[in-house]
Amino acid sequence: MNTESKGTLQLTVAMVLSGTLGIFVVESGASAFNVVFFRVLFGALALGGYALARGYFRDHGLTPKKLGLAALGGLFIVFNWVLLFESYENTSISVATVVYHTQPFYVVLLGALLFRERLTAAKVGWIALAFAGLILVSGVAPGDFTGGNSTYLLGIGQALAAALLYGLSTLVTKRVTGVRPHLIALVQVLVGIPLLLPLADFGAMSGTGADWGWLIGLGLIHTGVMYVLMYAAYQKLPTAKIAVLAFTYPAVAMVADWAVYGHHIGLVQALGVPLIVFASLKVNLAKSARTVTGSAPRTGSPTPAPAPAASSRR
Repeated sequence: MNTESKGTLQLTVAMVLSGTLGIFVVESGASAFNVVFFRVLFGALALGGYALARGYFRDHGLTPKKLGLAALGGLFIVFNWVLLFESYENTSISVATVVYHTQPFYVVLLGALLFRERLTAAKVGWIALAFAGLILVSGVAPGDFTGGNSTYLLGIGQALAAALLYGLSTLVTKRVTGVRPHLIALVQVLVGIPLLLPLADFGAMSGTGADWGWLIGLGLIHTGVMYVLMYAAYQKLPTAKIAVLAFTYPAVAMVADWAVYGHHIGLVQALGVPLIVFASLKVNLAKSARTVTGSAPRTGSPTPAPAPAASSRR
C-alpha cells in the first residue's frame, strides 16, 4: 500500500469513527457538560500517553505565546462540543451534524472580519448557497418563530453557535506553528478539565453503571484513536482529498442516526444537504489551490470537533 492509499484509509476510518460520536453521546445518558468533561479527561490520558510513548514532549516547540494560543483554541473547542452535544438532544444527530458543517464558512467570514483575509465574490456566493441549504436542512418555517417549536429552534441555534466556536478555534490554532498537532490537541483537552470541573454534575453520575463505557469510548476512541489517525493521514494526503473525505463524517452520522434511532431528514431537508456539501467543498478546494500555488504544503490541521470532537465532530 502506497503512502497516499494508507493516508486515505486512515482518514476514512477516522471519519467513520467521527460519524458514530453522536451515538456515544446519546447512549451515555449524561448531560452535555458531563459528557465533555469526561471526554477531555479520558482524551487527555489517551493523547498524553501516545505523545509520551512517541517522545513528542522532547523538542516540543511550545513557547508561552503558542501555549496561550493553543489554550484559547481549547476554550473554543470545549464549549463547541458542549453546544453540539446539546443540539443532538434538541434536534437530532443528523440535523445537528449537517448544520454544524457550516463551519468552513465561519472560518472564511471570521478570517475576513478579524484578520482581513481576502473575501472574494465567489466565496460570498458559495456561502450564500450553503446558508440556503442550511435553511432547507433546518426545516424551520417562519411560523416556527411564533409557535411552539422553541426547543428545535434552540437546537439549530446551538449547532450554529458550535460551528462558530469551531471556526474561532481554527483561526487561533492556525497561528500555532512548529508544534505537533497531537500536542496542540493535548493542550486543548487539558484546558477543558479545569474549565468544566465546576460545571460538571458528578452527583448525576452515581447511577451511570455500564454507560461509563460510552464516556470512556468518547475519550479513548473519538479523541485518542481518531485524532492520531487524522493527524497521520494529514501528513500523507493533499488538502483537496482531505476536503472530500471529510464528508464521510456527516454521511456516517446520518446513517447511524437512522439505523439506531430511526431519525431521518425529510425530503425538503434532504435537498439542502448537497447545497451545503457542494459549497463547502468548493471553499475547501479553493484553499487547496492557494496552498499549491502560493504557500507551503499543508502538513497538519487545526484540532477537529466531533468535537468533535476537532472537529471537529468533529
